[in-house]
Amino acid sequence: MDSNPVVVQAEEALDASVAAFMAALGGSSGVSAGCGAGGHDDYPLQRIADAALEVLGGVARSEAKLAATKALAAAVLAGAMKALNPPPVSPHEATAQDRSLVAEVGCALAIGDRAAGALLAEAHALTTSLPRTLAALQAGTISWAHARTMVDQAVSLAPAAAAALEAHFLDPDAPSAVRGCPVGEMPAYRFKARARAWRERHHPESLEKRHARSAADRRIEYWPDNDAMAWVAAYLPADQASAIWNRLTAISRGRQGPDEARTLTQLRADTFAEALLTSGNS
Repeated sequence: MDSNPVVVQAEEALDASVAAFMAALGGSSGVSAGCGAGGHDDYPLQRIADAALEVLGGVARSEAKLAATKALAAAVLAGAMKALNPPPVSPHEATAQDRSLVAEVGCALAIGDRAAGALLAEAHALTTSLPRTLAALQAGTISWAHARTMVDQAVSLAPAAAAALEAHFLDPDAPSAVRGCPVGEMPAYRFKARARAWRERHHPESLEKRHARSAADRRIEYWPDNDAMAWVAAYLPADQASAIWNRLTAISRGRQGPDEARTLTQLRADTFAEALLTSGNS
């Protein structure tokens, strides 16, 4: 397939932007951590540090804008393929069309099916239900991590509730707008906690109903890691997960002592493995 000249021009413009960022860094790449030390070069070094911080901020805003573009491209692709394909006549055919779309996105971005499917779902939410979030991402005022958090918290909300969630965090003129630090300047993990708390307080459906539905998805997952290590994770009702964590911590603290070299973190892991792999009680 021939390259789209508009895309080629956009990539060339992006290359020029990267070159401009590098030029803004100047000679800072050759500055060692020990330079200056109170000497006469401190002022030039401070200027270099300031320039590097400005470049980091500019790159962060650019990454957000590119993330918005990627989400829009994924949504446009999904819409085009839906229009090109004949209406599915069976659930099997609908699944096949979905898998084909996921495969196309995965191939274009060199990512797996799970990541491609997640991107398509996030792109759909941003382009159909979360206009303020998409606009903020396009403006570079929030990061992709912030946008994903908004999608995660809004996905099960009715349109009116999702709009209220967006307005609270992204519309400074809303009656109930968040006060203090703008969302885009808030660390993503902190925004996630605040958005989740808002959702819990304002969700129109009772917690009991939501919990019953979510509990149906409880599961254990496993995935390998480097150096002959692996992860095991459990998605459980919060009271069970909290009780397991507290019991692991209590048992592990009881095993600590002057002759125990393992850290509390290591003891938790060992206690967890021993409890599942042996019949004895610790």
